[in-house]
Amino acid sequence: MNSRNLVKLFLTTLLIGGVTGGVVGFLARWSEFKPYFSSFEVSAILSTFIWLFGVGLIFSVISQAGFFAYLTIHRFGLGIFKSASLWNAVQLVLILFVVFDLVYLRYLSFGSGEGISSYIVLALVVLAAGLITAYFKMKQANKQSFIPALFFMVVVTVLEWVPVLKTNDEGWLYFMLLPLLVCNAYQLLVLSKLIEISQKELADRRGRKQTPAKGKMKAGQLGKGS
Repeated sequence: MNSRNLVKLFLTTLLIGGVTGGVVGFLARWSEFKPYFSSFEVSAILSTFIWLFGVGLIFSVISQAGFFAYLTIHRFGLGIFKSASLWNAVQLVLILFVVFDLVYLRYLSFGSGEGISSYIVLALVVLAAGLITAYFKMKQANKQSFIPALFFMVVVTVLEWVPVLKTNDEGWLYFMLLPLLVCNAYQLLVLSKLIEISQKELADRRGRKQTPAKGKMKAGQLGKGS
């Protein structure tokens, strides 16, 4: 990918994270911000949205750091295991382990006196988002890309989500989770398109460089002939 498309990916993901954070922040913490809308305090709504937008930008940066870290880890995994199918099997085991821990460890830490169903639902939200994104990635690329996409959407998202998981504040859990999922899914699905565009742009530049060179050669040959 060339630098122009890399910057484009960074800026568009940043914008998506900010907008998603602004919208989801109001919904996830509605009880806190509802009075602003009830009394129609425009200045309070705008200032809160700007703050939520800024936090969404931070979530987007975390998402992008996780995405490029995974790209590196994925290459290392393929190099270590020497087989895409074996590396996919390892990733599948890690996915199951993380989903189980997302329910079990959080329930052990915070679930005293309450049911486990809310913890299962939260894990299912992450898993469902991962399965849907991985399905579209598989349609976009090939069957071998399903497990890596699912791994990124589940395991890497949970790792990015850890700071909020430790607090177990429901409003912040969803406030951080949804922008992360949206940014991660966007990067995963748009990457191949940007690489394809970069390759076409590189081929076009090479073609433009070769055309004048061929023209000069022909002109030189004509000059010698005369």
